Amino acid sequence: MMDWTDRHCRRLHRSLSGRALLYTEMLTAQAVIHGDRPKLLAGDSADAPVALQLGGADPVQVAEAARIGADFGYAEINLNVGCPSDRVQSGRFGACLMREPALVADCMAAIMAAVSVPATVKCRLGVDDQEPEEGLFRLVEACAAAGVTTFVVHARKAWLQGLSPKQNRDIPPLDYGLVYRLKAERPDLTVVINGGIGSLDEAEDHLRHVDGVMLGRVAYHEPGLLGLADRRFFDPVAPEVDGFEAVARYRVHMARELERGTSLHSLIKPMLGLFHGAPGARAWRRILTVESVVRGAGLEVVDRALDSLRTAAERRLELA
Repeated sequence: MMDWTDRHCRRLHRSLSGRALLYTEMLTAQAVIHGDRPKLLAGDSADAPVALQLGGADPVQVAEAARIGADFGYAEINLNVGCPSDRVQSGRFGACLMREPALVADCMAAIMAAVSVPATVKCRLGVDDQEPEEGLFRLVEACAAAGVTTFVVHARKAWLQGLSPKQNRDIPPLDYGLVYRLKAERPDLTVVINGGIGSLDEAEDHLRHVDGVMLGRVAYHEPGLLGLADRRFFDPVAPEVDGFEAVARYRVHMARELERGTSLHSLIKPMLGLFHGAPGARAWRRILTVESVVRGAGLEVVDRALDSLRTAAERRLELA
């Protein structure tokens, strides 16, 4: 989810679910070590638990970045061995590391020696002409031998030659069965499935075969479904959180960030799909998108968008 999720997105998502584990966008180890750490890593303690997702191929560097992340309070360090973007290929990390399982295992061993929080791997089924069974199982075997117990598997290969990063999210066929087989053959491991999962119903189906489900694009485009997740998967008496309640909770963050000079446009981006499918959702998106870029725009824009939703809901009741 590079260039999509950020700390504002995580704050909104935590407003909807108190139990789901949230992930950062992938940060390179070099950026964490040499960059602006408060800007890259600082978050709200109310967002916990959050996993820090790293990209890198140098065991010393990823271990140092992991240590820094743990010091910032992240609950998990995840090494991304699945991102297919051009940028990560040129830096010898991401999905291209599926070809180097021994190096990934060395990186994970270094991370685990540096931190006490869980260290996990996110991977694909393989890359380019690799046989998926061979690519996935070799990587898991090497990393498990190094002590890794949790794997997040995007159930697609990545084609580094011939497909763009966007195409790699949709064109390579999904093979959920291979991920199920990994769990069946390695019941000692925690296997989390990812890729093309578009609803909580689908997530529940997957949980019959694996230990966890990672939601990516659907959680961004339709975040409202996260408001139903706690009751469905974690606690049968947990409250369901609707979009209005989520906005009320997120409003505290927005007000604080606006005072710090953050643009309203940056704050509303993760909210656009919050009322997906509801009466007035189009007007909600239009008001936020158009009015948030006006100089000096503040929370009154969000209030107008909320009023448009209430009006649309009242009209539907009248028609009914």
